[in-house]
Amino acid sequence: MTAVAEQIGSSIRPFRVEFAEEALTDLRRRLAATRWPSRELVDDRSQGVQLATAQELCRYWANDYDLRRVEARLNALPQFTTVIDGVDVHFVHVRSPHPDALPLIMTHGWPGSVIELLDSIGPLTDPTAHGGRAEDAFDLVLPSLPGYGFSGEPTEVGWDVARVGRAWAELMDRLGYTRYVAQGGDVGAGVTDAMGRQAPEGLLGIHTNLLVTVLGAPPSADSEQERAALAAIATFQAEGFAYFLEQATRPQTIGYALLDSPAALAAWLLDHDTDSYHKIFRAFVDGEPAGNLTRDNLLDNITLYWLTGTGASAARSYWDSYGVAAQAGAAGRTPPEVTVPVGFTTFPGEIWRSPRSWVERSYPTLTYFNEVDRGGHFAAWEEPELFASEIRKAFGPLRAAQIPEQRR
Repeated sequence: MTAVAEQIGSSIRPFRVEFAEEALTDLRRRLAATRWPSRELVDDRSQGVQLATAQELCRYWANDYDLRRVEARLNALPQFTTVIDGVDVHFVHVRSPHPDALPLIMTHGWPGSVIELLDSIGPLTDPTAHGGRAEDAFDLVLPSLPGYGFSGEPTEVGWDVARVGRAWAELMDRLGYTRYVAQGGDVGAGVTDAMGRQAPEGLLGIHTNLLVTVLGAPPSADSEQERAALAAIATFQAEGFAYFLEQATRPQTIGYALLDSPAALAAWLLDHDTDSYHKIFRAFVDGEPAGNLTRDNLLDNITLYWLTGTGASAARSYWDSYGVAAQAGAAGRTPPEVTVPVGFTTFPGEIWRSPRSWVERSYPTLTYFNEVDRGGHFAAWEEPELFASEIRKAFGPLRAAQIPEQRR
């Protein structure tokens, strides 16, 4: 892989992806040489990713999927890199065709990448083509987290979600945006939450679709809805927390497998949460995708991880933000309250469906809350039109506070 980009100080340079043919040939060779485990001894996913799912995914990956598809999708968009705090940050920057669009920086999570946000670009930047109004438009900045995709790997520890949040504020400043909003899910929700607490100059408000604050403080369980949400958290921590613990404590160990075997990488990225796994199973085994989670869209993300060799460095982001050292550093410190307006959307397939009472307790500045009827943990990826509609509604009242931008 070669990146057409030169860095000089704080400059921003265009970026283009070019994967070497040798890398694609090597990927196919490794897929063909996979040493498969025997079939699981249960009829569900309780022992992990099922053999039938992994084999069908790898068969399609090697034989039917266009390995240059992800390259073409990214190169069709304006991409750039810039060095921030010693790390080369890759980002997609799409300006709206409509004047006075509200700048929005959106952060992906794990096991995702900027790929999970690509299909929301059209509805957000050009709402008139997707049932919205011109005044609902956004200018979009989609950065790759450090160690993910085409962003550089940190060469020192300490790149937690708070440090990423500060880097994103610097990025928006470099782009000339003096007023903007931020959104994120999964790890991106942690980054966005941190930005809301840091309240950098120009940040008008935030929106998330995962309530990350419940991981640090036991939520209440007074109502039936709260008890159901608490039970969902307990189930996730008892049955689906393996990847979190491994990456938060031993990312280097799992990294050897993630960079050596594409089948191991695919299985690791699939084994996140029950709702997403079942949808991915249906897409590959039954040929029935849920929303936008098609075979090709899912493999775009997995292929990006493989060809950039970022399985280990992405895993290390959990060690920085949620590992023992991070917890020790945060012990005894109360983070500042979020002072900017907050929007929140609960999607039914999320790991836990956060009730409004929990969100209000975490964010006293909550100005928008909604529960929608479809979508899961990867909301922007699975339901891009619905996701974009929620973002428009959440940030609509803040547009009056926007100062028209002098676009660069």
